[in-house]
Amino acid sequence: MTLATTCIDSPVGRLTLVASDAGLVAVLWPGDDPSRVRLGVAARDDTHPVLIAAADQLHGYFAGERTRFDLPLDWRGTDFQKRVWAALLTIPYGETRSYGAVAQAIGAPTASRAVGAANGRNPISIIAPCHRVVGAGGRLTGFAGGLDAKATLLALERRAGELPF
Repeated sequence: MTLATTCIDSPVGRLTLVASDAGLVAVLWPGDDPSRVRLGVAARDDTHPVLIAAADQLHGYFAGERTRFDLPLDWRGTDFQKRVWAALLTIPYGETRSYGAVAQAIGAPTASRAVGAANGRNPISIIAPCHRVVGAGGRLTGFAGGLDAKATLLALERRAGELPF
């Protein structure tokens, strides 16, 4: 199955959006490592309805007008990764969680490192807010888009909700 792609400019760089007929498959960072999210064949399609909706909602998010996304998601990963990514969707806008808290939330309290690995492979960045997962004590830790992008996203949300970190 060929995937559709489009690109949008954002405050954290040019993002590549990828969709299937079932939903959004990925939000990729500038210079994203191809081995982080393996997708297969993709072709540019600026008219794909999921990509249009994703671009519109991301623009609203960056403008501070949207705190939640309403898009069909087509996860591509292991069952464990999908559990972690689903848990990311429950972290409210303007809040953070530790890797340990996410591990607790998915019923795997000793799996903080595995949660970190799955978080790092989250294909649907921003929409599945892996940037809201921080290290112990609120430290900013690894992020596919880079720590500057993570800090920018958290600052954008903090301005809207006064995020304590």
